[in-house]
Amino acid sequence: MTEAAEAVERAYREEWTVLLAALAGQVGGDIGLAEEAVADAFAAAVAEWPTKGVPSRPGAWLTTVARRRAIDRIRRETTRSAALDRLETLMRDDDLSEPEPPDHSGVADDRLRLLFTCCHPALALEARVALTLRVVGGLEVPEVARAFLTTETTMYQRLVRAKRKIKTARIPYRVPDAEELPARVYGVLHVIHLVYTEGHVASSGDDLVRVDLCREAIRLGRLLAALLPEDAEVLGLLAYLLLTDARRPARTDDRGRPVALQDQDRGRWDRALVAEGTELVERALRLGEPGPFQVQAAIAALHAEAPHWDATDWPQIAALYGELSRMTPSPVVTINRAAALAMADGPHVGLALLAELEDDGRLDRYQPLHATRAELLARAGDHEGAAAAYRRAIELTGNAAEREALALRARRWERGGDPST
Repeated sequence: MTEAAEAVERAYREEWTVLLAALAGQVGGDIGLAEEAVADAFAAAVAEWPTKGVPSRPGAWLTTVARRRAIDRIRRETTRSAALDRLETLMRDDDLSEPEPPDHSGVADDRLRLLFTCCHPALALEARVALTLRVVGGLEVPEVARAFLTTETTMYQRLVRAKRKIKTARIPYRVPDAEELPARVYGVLHVIHLVYTEGHVASSGDDLVRVDLCREAIRLGRLLAALLPEDAEVLGLLAYLLLTDARRPARTDDRGRPVALQDQDRGRWDRALVAEGTELVERALRLGEPGPFQVQAAIAALHAEAPHWDATDWPQIAALYGELSRMTPSPVVTINRAAALAMADGPHVGLALLAELEDDGRLDRYQPLHATRAELLARAGDHEGAAAAYRRAIELTGNAAEREALALRARRWERGGDPST
């Protein structure tokens, strides 16, 4: 990869959401316009940086170009007063000789405004999550589509409709007032969780983990916790993210392949994050308002407390997954519960629970179902069945590191061997 290409890629990771959030505020919360202008700026960078050189301040360069592209687009609109007001603001900002990226240090930072706008209750829940993954998390449309188990075309249409709804419904670009926050935060929590999930195990690419997304989700979680320090579910989500991220240093081997939880070197876990996450779980539970994110955090805390795999309190984890299934039933919860039950009561118990999902044709292409089933079949001694399930999981895996690890396990089961060797 050339120096210019690396610079564009780095700028996209670091500046996309910052630029889009700031520009959206300058154009009256028109997220669609802001996204198009920022995309234009990155397209200009791809075209110009290889020949003209990478600017000394890529963020400032992109800010200027994005603002001018927005001006060009507004000029093509009809001469409505709103458009003229936006144009006046942008042209005034464009006169600045030294453009600076916006300040994001406070709770009411532009990205948080963007987050609450994307999660406005006027939008359908799936549209809120999808739009935030795309706009705030910076995921590409194919990645968002995979998160929803749907096609790229369907997801693209959903995103277009969501941005159009924000514009036509005049959804305000702001952090909600205090009295509005409790009703609004629930959807935001799910969005942050999905952003972290995509970072924790990237749906595509060569690397297992997208550290940028993990960090962004944790940053947003911290902002929400600062805004709502007595909201048990906000604390629960942040605790879950921290406790999960604490294991990141041990999650891959020297070739970048995923290391199963049972094989991880727990001495490499980030004990500072474990301590912070555990304290947050305890704070959340003391508030006496149980919720699904607190349950997930409690499960993560049980894993963190176990000195080794065999010392894990599997009956308690299985019970917590049962409670989580009652609160928020989903295939993901069922799969995790099956894995926990397999450890607590034997693999056949877990396989029986997974069998209930296998009859659902919508999950035939859901990779975690096949990967978990493969592991439980292997533990039950059905090496042939395990190898077949691993092959199916490999077919459905978009991440190169995860695919390599699954392929290695499949080859060993095909030979009737132990995949841990």
